[in-house]
Amino acid sequence: MRALARLGGLLILVTVLSVAAAVPVGLAARAVTRVRRPSLPQQVLDPVTDQVTRVYAADGHTLIATFYDEDRHDVALAAIAPVMRQAIVAAEDARFYQHGGVDPRGVLRALVADAGSGHAGQGASTLTMQLVRNALKDDPALTPAERASATADTAARKLREAEYAVELEQQLSKQQILENYLNIAYFGDGAYGIDAAARRFFGVSPAKLTLAQSALIAGVLQSPDSDNPVTGDRAQARSRQLYVLAAMVRAGMITQTQATAAAARKLTFTGTARASGCTDFFCDYLQRWWAAQPRLGNLRTGGYSIVTTLDPAVQKAASAQARTVYSNGNRKALPIAVVQPGTGHVLALAVNRRFGTAKGETVDPLISGGGGVHGYPSGSTFKLFTMLAALQAGMPLNTGFDAPARLVTPWSDDGPGNCGGRYCPGNGNPAWMDGPRTMWNAFGRSVNTYFVHLEEQVGPAAAVAQAKNLGISFSAPADARLAAAPDGWGSFTLGVADTTPLELASAYATIAADGKYCPPTPVSSITDARGAKVPVADDCRQALPPDVARAAADAARCPVGEQSAWHQCDGGTAPQVAGIFDGHPVAGKTGSTEDNATETFVGFTPAVVAAGIANDPRDPSDHVGHAVESRVVTAVARTLHTAARDSGYPSFIPPSPSLAFG
Repeated sequence: MRALARLGGLLILVTVLSVAAAVPVGLAARAVTRVRRPSLPQQVLDPVTDQVTRVYAADGHTLIATFYDEDRHDVALAAIAPVMRQAIVAAEDARFYQHGGVDPRGVLRALVADAGSGHAGQGASTLTMQLVRNALKDDPALTPAERASATADTAARKLREAEYAVELEQQLSKQQILENYLNIAYFGDGAYGIDAAARRFFGVSPAKLTLAQSALIAGVLQSPDSDNPVTGDRAQARSRQLYVLAAMVRAGMITQTQATAAAARKLTFTGTARASGCTDFFCDYLQRWWAAQPRLGNLRTGGYSIVTTLDPAVQKAASAQARTVYSNGNRKALPIAVVQPGTGHVLALAVNRRFGTAKGETVDPLISGGGGVHGYPSGSTFKLFTMLAALQAGMPLNTGFDAPARLVTPWSDDGPGNCGGRYCPGNGNPAWMDGPRTMWNAFGRSVNTYFVHLEEQVGPAAAVAQAKNLGISFSAPADARLAAAPDGWGSFTLGVADTTPLELASAYATIAADGKYCPPTPVSSITDARGAKVPVADDCRQALPPDVARAAADAARCPVGEQSAWHQCDGGTAPQVAGIFDGHPVAGKTGSTEDNATETFVGFTPAVVAAGIANDPRDPSDHVGHAVESRVVTAVARTLHTAARDSGYPSFIPPSPSLAFG
């Protein structure tokens, strides 16, 4: 029955073409179009297909990931070896350059051959007709039933296909049709289009295909799943290769000597399938970031070329430094994020973990957060937000307070260690921290009672507002509840809320960038499958007055063993940082949570920021301990130093005298 249906379809085509019987074959298409001029679906005229998205490092050349549902990447005809173009034509449609979309000779030849044998054996579809069929079966504008009808073995389908092919040849050149065909065809083993086929079978670009390789690729089109040389029958692939070489000789495309030499050439199938998806934490962050951008298209099908902000050298340094503190197998972790002030560009995301789902691996976003990961308390790094609230309230850096070893506050507290039902924090090292302090040396020595007193003056709500202003998300449910009604949150300034290294680095980057806050972003440019630039949103905003940011940065010179512009530093919790930077400008802040559950350091220059939080991601009660503090500081500082090397180490701008001394 199928053979009879096919013969019926061929008879219809002959009837349609009979109007052109008295004219030369090259003019047949024009005669057919006088009978009918169908309206071409846009998908036939300009096929839109699923494309591979390629993700590059900041250099624009280092490929770090690919995403796809179908392994296809469209290429221009000029980027395909001429012998590959010739091989496709010889194998599929030797009279491609002579007919006008439908080949009357081919139809009649197939009709005679099929009638003589009593079954369908000869093909009559031109390359243009095959393009129409391939385009329609994937047309997103059609219903599933309509797409299925594009390949149904019916006379109606054949007639529609012929009509569309003739019309298509009126609107596109032969070169455009050939290019579209080579990009839409399926070659087997998951390779869609000539680019994927060349790389998957032979590990080369389509421009570098040889005659022998081209003939083999063209040969598999007839039965791509069974005849491809990777997962199919190599003997049959070889047979089809010889057929194509002979067809090319008959068409005058190559000589018999060339065909014989190509047939004798041993082919090595060295290509491999492109990996799809993420193999590292930065890529995973990119994927999560992309999913949160509703204006962007499908990452797996859109065929984007994405240049990220990832700096491979900085990423390598951050990964190595994280592993100087904890090995890959250690249950504790040191996630490190590196961010560029003024742009939000994420230069590195590293942790002492392997990304994956195997034993000992994880896909949890330990550095950036998300997917149920809220981060970790970062201790005294949050004193920055109280200081910013005070500075914006008009309190200068030299605001003094005689900090006691323990401070009884007006906030109620029914937890352990309270003082008559009142919250009463103490200093970790009274002998070094107690006494008359200003913002400079209280920040440098990380004096708890000074900053809790400062928080009393400005109110916890003002400090929390500054944290939100600089991108702290308070994503943990308990933190969100407190942040929504913060008036009694006296411990906020001591860094009890969860955050991630990426959030923390971005917050401190605001200080480094003269008060300009930029949400972290992993992308610097996006190009779509057609080569058009996709706008990348610039969501940066002036979150702080520049002078306030400069004042905070001036105080942040104290913790790292540097000297403020006004020479007010007299001790810091991380003096080794100044030695690592060898006199170059640097600032930062340490953070230790209660009982040293976590240890944090965030360091910055005007050009780059790095933050790391040592913790146990699975068990917050498993404290990292005080002994690791110095190693965390050193690891993050060395990462920062690597990231800052090419910046020229710009200097910090001093704050105004009025914000320094009132």
